[in-house]
Formats: sequence, structure tokens, C-alpha cells
Amino acid sequence: MAEILSIPRQVLHQEVAVRLRQRIVEGHIDPGTKLNERELSEFLKVSRTPLREAIKMLAAEGLVALLPNRGAVVAQLSEQDVADTFEVIAGLEGQAGELAAERISDAELAEIRALHYEMKAAFTRRDLPTYYRINAQIHGRINAAARNRVLTQTWATVNARLQALRFRSNFVEAKWRRAVKEHDKMVELLAAHDGPGMRALMVTHLNNKRDAVLELMQRKAKA
Repeated sequence: MAEILSIPRQVLHQEVAVRLRQRIVEGHIDPGTKLNERELSEFLKVSRTPLREAIKMLAAEGLVALLPNRGAVVAQLSEQDVADTFEVIAGLEGQAGELAAERISDAELAEIRALHYEMKAAFTRRDLPTYYRINAQIHGRINAAARNRVLTQTWATVNARLQALRFRSNFVEAKWRRAVKEHDKMVELLAAHDGPGMRALMVTHLNNKRDAVLELMQRKAKA
């Protein structure tokens, strides 16, 4: 708890939300855990007012649940919640992937390819936080290249609920390695402007992540 975070005053609650989101996504705060405002205020070196605003932001994203008589707790999805949400996100990413392959510009493709190389470097170092951050940027760039604002906004809303679970889907080495190979193929299909191929790959990619998450949840339940 000795870490000190420097947060600009003009965007205080937004920066607090970024830091708190990162701690939830990376598993420093477990699902179902009550958010202790006093401890978090001390850790983040901020007053409770911006902290509460940040918690409201994360609640709107689905990462935090505001419960009567309990306050704010880290959201805990059931296996059925996970299966249902991944089913939706797979459809959204499949459509985004197909549209992106058809509409992507050379500059956008070059940017995604550069991020892909950075992500693979993080994988080589087994630096999961950096890998996940860049991975999320790639998925965001693919959605942006689809050029459909409604699709992108809907994807962002649904994806927010799954951030922590998508991070944990790479805890198993073999599944992480498979995900990297799928990203190799994404770059190839985008470059070939293969819309149907990209749609199929994105659905497979998300279904594989769903299976990895459910396997971890079931293993934890049996422990």
C-alpha cells in the first residue's frame, strides 16, 4: 500500500477510475470483494469524493456492483452470465472484424500491425499486464476500422463487463499461446481484406476465451 499515484486534479475522478479499473482487471481485488473507501483513499492518495465518482463510473461499466446495505463490491458473474455475455461479444466482434476487413485503411492496418509486434514482444517477456493493455488496443482499433459507431459503442459497453475475465483467460500458457497465433491470423486476414474469414476467426477467438474463463471458474469452484 506504499505505492503513491500522481493524479492530475483536473481529471481526478477519471484517473482514479483508470487506476481502480486496472487493479480490478489484473486481479488485485477479487470478485465479490467490498471496496473499502478508506483504504482505497489512502492507497490512491485522494479524498473520498473523486473515489466515489470513480466507483460510479466503474458501476456503469459493470465492473462494480452497488448493493443495498453493502455498498460497492467488485462484480462477480456467474458461469451463465459469462457464457451469455461472451455469446454477445463474439457476435459483435465477428461483425466488427468482417466490416473492418472490408473498410480498413492502409494506415489503420499499419497501426494494428505495429501494435501486434509490441504485443508479441510482451508475450515473449510473459508480461501479461502490458500484453493485455496492447491486446485491448488492437481489439479497439479493429472496432474503429469497422466504421460503425453504433456497433463500436455497443461493443464497448458489453466488453467493459468482461475486462477482468479476458485478462485471466491468458493465465494458462497453452491458451495464451493459441490466442497469440489467432492474432497473427487476424493481421493476415485484415491485410487480405477477407471479411468472412475475419468474422469466423473473431467468433472462434472469443469462444476460445469463453471456454478458458469457464474452465478457470470451474476449477476454482472445485478447489
